[in-house]
Amino acid sequence: MDFDTARQFVLRQTLGPSDDRPDTFIACLRQGKPPIPGQVTSLLLALKVLFEGLKQEPSLDRPLVQALFVLAYESRQLFNAGQNRGVTWPPMLDDDLIRIAKGAQSIVFGIKCQLLWRVASIRLTG
Repeated sequence: MDFDTARQFVLRQTLGPSDDRPDTFIACLRQGKPPIPGQVTSLLLALKVLFEGLKQEPSLDRPLVQALFVLAYESRQLFNAGQNRGVTWPPMLDDDLIRIAKGAQSIVFGIKCQLLWRVASIRLTG
């Protein structure tokens, strides 16, 4: 995955009306549905590519920061709200949301989280 593809993927999975894209990562969570298989792995890969491409950049663009916020914050809020309503989430989703949030944090703060990238590599090759 190249940088532009990673950026567009993250933006598509988080921003925009859910009615137009009911199967995006955030739209699934908003509906109380689990992500589509492979979505989390693709998001982790995209975050890794974005981190590598942005680590020397002095600033980030607003749409990307908004998308990272949605990934790090709103996805967790939706997960918690779903749990409170009795939604049965996939067993790894809680841990995946932690990894996604750490990936977003790494991009914003420019600090690489080794655990995130190791897990993303294992998922992609294993």
